[in-house]
Amino acid sequence: MADMKAKYGLNMTIHHQPLGFSYGEDVIGPMPEVRTLDQIRASLRNPECSGPDVVYAIAMDVARLQDREELQKRMLLFGVVTYAAGQLGDEPVRSQGHIHRISQHSGWSPPELYEIWQGKAIVYMQEFVEDDPGRCFAVIAGPGEKVLVPPGWGHATISASVDEPLTFGAWCDREYGFEYDAVRAHKGLAWYPLVQDGHIVWQHNAHYMPGRLQAITPRRYSEFGITDEPIYQQFIDDPARFQFISKPDRTAGLWRNFHP
Repeated sequence: MADMKAKYGLNMTIHHQPLGFSYGEDVIGPMPEVRTLDQIRASLRNPECSGPDVVYAIAMDVARLQDREELQKRMLLFGVVTYAAGQLGDEPVRSQGHIHRISQHSGWSPPELYEIWQGKAIVYMQEFVEDDPGRCFAVIAGPGEKVLVPPGWGHATISASVDEPLTFGAWCDREYGFEYDAVRAHKGLAWYPLVQDGHIVWQHNAHYMPGRLQAITPRRYSEFGITDEPIYQQFIDDPARFQFISKPDRTAGLWRNFHP
């Protein structure tokens, strides 16, 4: 993935053996953190399952050097995540289900904007992490497509490509934080993704009230000013464009009855 700068606005390389990242001279980022299978077992349908020892690598606060000051001023942060290929028992490789911790500077649980870089993803999201999960969506996205998770929704990012790694970037609030307790209390999110004959199927989690899962494809979110250009490049072109990520109150009306 040496053409990241041309494709996605950042001069960096994604590595899969071992999982991680390296940065070009004009890009700064942290040493990637890895999440092992043992660390995420509590969020899986079958905590005793087998799978890759290192499930995914994550680097939060990746940026061009010249953008650092602007990002700090706007309380924005760009993260990059890459998943191992394979399965976690009968589940696909995925993140832990969570909601975003309320940000002190905004008073909101921040939204998050994803862009798929490699592989095929399902961004699963549900309105609530209580017994009634509300509306539930599985947004199926491929390279270059964007998915917006609204404030306060429970969500997880799932690899729909069992035989290849999944990599994506995301705009986040600089005060990002993950809360897992409510999801873990329900033994996961309201729907479990399962791999069956190479395809993803869904099983309802009986710890939630019965409901309906809607499988959809991404849209443009034009009401937020998002275009088809890579999301980091969109920040370069217009640093104010993603202010709604760190200050979601500015678009409060757009979050009401939000449809992914």
